[in-house]
Amino acid sequence: MVERVSITPEAAALVRKLAAVHGSLLFHQSGGCCDGSSPMCYPRGEFRVGDSDVFLGWVADTPFYISRPQFEYWKHTHLTVDVVPGRGSGFSVEAPEGVRFIIRSRLFTDEEAKAAEAEPPPTGCRH
Repeated sequence: MVERVSITPEAAALVRKLAAVHGSLLFHQSGGCCDGSSPMCYPRGEFRVGDSDVFLGWVADTPFYISRPQFEYWKHTHLTVDVVPGRGSGFSVEAPEGVRFIIRSRLFTDEEAKAAEAEPPPTGCRH
């Protein structure tokens, strides 16, 4: 299975810190402008994953979902969750920490693109 999403060590450390405070978490990447284009991190029980949301994989023991429309734009890319200084959305659990999660991306290699096309990711809740 092609890896569609990963996380930097710094972001993984923040996820562990946040999970110690908030319990199990999940990421959701929607589309849109401003904070809507950033990955949002929520306590698992406080965000409802839709039937059409795409499950990309696990990062730091945390499921990562993306909206179907956003997936269509990014289906040929590998996403990496990272963290940078700054204030993100007030709804994402890292906001009070003075940092925000961001996505770094790269196009799949030809081999990864073939594997990704052959293995479409599942939709709906997987946690």
